[in-house]
This record gives sequence, C-alpha cells and structure tokens, in this order.
Amino acid sequence: MQENDLPTGLAKPAQRALANAGITQLEQVSKLSESELKQLHGIGPNAVEQLRKALEVQGLKFAN
Repeated sequence: MQENDLPTGLAKPAQRALANAGITQLEQVSKLSESELKQLHGIGPNAVEQLRKALEVQGLKFAN
C-alpha cells in the first residue's frame, strides 16, 4: 500500500492541510463530508474538485 495516494497535482496548501489533519490516503478523505473538508485551512474549490475526481477513480466519494 502506498504511503500517500492523494492526487499529485494538489496545491501545496491543500497538501499541508491534509497532512496536518493526518490524512494521507483517499480512503481517509472519503470519511469526510465535502463541508468538513472545506473547513481545513488550505482546502479550496480546486482541491475539492481534484479530490472528488481522485475519489471517483477509486470508486469512492465524500461522506454525506
């Protein structure tokens, strides 16, 4: 299993926000709702969209 399977093109602030929250896997991202994710400082609309697309490729989605 990869240490980090988050999208490679994710902006540095978004990468830091996820790392600070202890999130390194898309499976962990899928446990958050979109609104919870947006509350992390450094996560903007572009990061949310990139993460949504990466989740879809893995057959995952944001929590409700």
